[in-house]
Amino acid sequence: MFSKILIANRGEIACRIIKTAKKIGILTVAVYSDADKDSLHVHMADEAVYLGASPSRESYLVIEKVIAAAKKTGAQAIHPGYGFLSENADFCRACQQENITFIGPPVAAIEAMGSKSAAKNIMAEANVPLVPGYHGDDQNEQTLKQAADDMGYPVLLKATAGGGGKGMRQVWNEAEFSEGFAAAKREAMSSFGDDTMLVEKYLTQPRHVEIQVFCDNHQNAVYLFERDCSVQRRHQKVIEEAPAFSMSEFLRSKMGETAIKSAQAIGYQGAGTVEFLLDVDGSFYFMEMNTRLQVEHPVTEMISGQDLVEWQLRVAAGEKLPKTQEELTITGHSFEARIYAEDPSNDFLPATGQLNLLKTPLESKHVRIDTGVRQGDEVSVFYDPMIAKLIVWDENRDKALQRLAKALREYRIDGVTTNIEFLYNLATTDAFKNADIDTSFIEKNHQAIFHQADEKQHDELLTKQLPTAALYIVLALTNKNKEQAALSNDRHSPWHMTNAWRLNEPHNHSLTLAYNDIDYAITIEQKRQASAVYYQITISDAGTTSHTVDCQGEIEGENITVTIDGHRSQSIVAHHENSISLYQEHGVFSFSHILPDHGENQDDDNHGGLMAPMNGTMVSVLVTPGEHVSKDQPLVIMEAMKMEHTIKAPSDGVVNEVFFSAGDMVNGGAELLDFSTLATSKSEEA
Repeated sequence: MFSKILIANRGEIACRIIKTAKKIGILTVAVYSDADKDSLHVHMADEAVYLGASPSRESYLVIEKVIAAAKKTGAQAIHPGYGFLSENADFCRACQQENITFIGPPVAAIEAMGSKSAAKNIMAEANVPLVPGYHGDDQNEQTLKQAADDMGYPVLLKATAGGGGKGMRQVWNEAEFSEGFAAAKREAMSSFGDDTMLVEKYLTQPRHVEIQVFCDNHQNAVYLFERDCSVQRRHQKVIEEAPAFSMSEFLRSKMGETAIKSAQAIGYQGAGTVEFLLDVDGSFYFMEMNTRLQVEHPVTEMISGQDLVEWQLRVAAGEKLPKTQEELTITGHSFEARIYAEDPSNDFLPATGQLNLLKTPLESKHVRIDTGVRQGDEVSVFYDPMIAKLIVWDENRDKALQRLAKALREYRIDGVTTNIEFLYNLATTDAFKNADIDTSFIEKNHQAIFHQADEKQHDELLTKQLPTAALYIVLALTNKNKEQAALSNDRHSPWHMTNAWRLNEPHNHSLTLAYNDIDYAITIEQKRQASAVYYQITISDAGTTSHTVDCQGEIEGENITVTIDGHRSQSIVAHHENSISLYQEHGVFSFSHILPDHGENQDDDNHGGLMAPMNGTMVSVLVTPGEHVSKDQPLVIMEAMKMEHTIKAPSDGVVNEVFFSAGDMVNGGAELLDFSTLATSKSEEA
């Protein structure tokens, strides 16, 4: 076994590998960039070596620097984690040339699976079932378009060197092909340095089921069962589970044996994942093989009781697989939810910022958190925006799902926008509970996940959620003032009163809460009946709807118990500055407390300027000053955290001025260009 390894990665996967290495007595070397000099993985490792500037192409992706760090520290092996150089055959070859063990498959296997087109050909020869598509060498756009026309739309364009949803576009009809093709090629070149594409038939109701395989150097191979990864956005996984629901033993065995056959077809060694599309009729098709550890490997560890990183280390050191197929069993059910810095309500745009508050659920045998950040750390524009992975386990799917919902209610992050509320709402939908899931789950359940209000939901908002949030604000203020009064010299001073007392006037609090971009005016009148205090709350939205309820309540820690018109219920509350979120049985409801404007805020006239939705890099400017454009016409393309985002014209108009060029770094909120609608364009004003 190795005595020291270098981890050529960062963040949560680097921390994850370090934990296992420490457990079995292996020293670890971390590498880091400018942005990561104070990061958690650097502090956890026994040694750390500086690689370079923050952009990964100047640090983590520079093979020569990583190899030099390993030689300098005497590391005998390099674990690449996932992403970065993990599936780079040149890096694997460089390790071999320097007599450093690459903790992963051999060069030939990486090369065989590194091209999706070549992988399809190899699998076809091995009689592994494939989705219909074109995987040829002719990269002329017309050739791929003709293939798409022939097989029928929708189709999926995919970068042959890709992964993680990068360089991938759905094309629903012939008219969308050229734009989708160009965008996929740009993103592929940016992420992988290779814009070779393939096109496949897009199945409309598939599940994404993958098999974890392991092979050693002694001709042994096993599969550690399957994971269902169907819930995705932007072709990236959101929540994974193991084992897959509705999976018969026959189908599990058939898919597992096919996965092993796929691995053996390329002489595989180490941990790998064979990904399949599982159709509604039980047929399945090879999609790709990832020649590395997967982000979602913890759910497999939770149901199998095996440490897959330890398996990797032992296989790389020449040992046999720790278990045979017959010795591997499934126990219970596990979910993994990926906590991202992103804004689900704004097309999942990545977010940046400082983690001012980071409070996680308590870890136990049921709850595990894999992370690479601490409170106070910065989520930067340079790397993937994943903050952590929340993994839960219990004896069956229903109980594990209850664990997941509870843990998401207890996860607190402030300072950066996250997808926690989105995950909670998704996991508590009836469709998810009932496993009515395919790869279009989010689109099909958009209204339920994002609480787009129908009439019933709007009534509950007025009669339950808004009164609860408003009462919480008043009670929290009351409790705070009581604490201050107890510490003051005059605890009976009228300045400590919070009952909204006015001479000859009702005791009213007035406030405004915003939900889904709608402002609600709220009046809270404190009343007494006998010796009991209760509150009469009146809610209206722009004067069109008004509703009044009587309620009582009390706060205990992060919980509020309210009785509204005789109905008693509880909510968990996350309250920070001017935001308040209520975690309830059927989802989380988040409100903004709109403070009165006393004249401090002045609206700036931005002359129709279009703003950058996030920090990022300008990839391409598609228009010139003076150009007339149509509504929804692409104007500029930005890249943030390895994903492209196209900013389109909000209406027909004229581009007056462009403020950035391709390659420029752009801060979120910066004015990208000056835009005028046709009715007020500068050319018409003149």
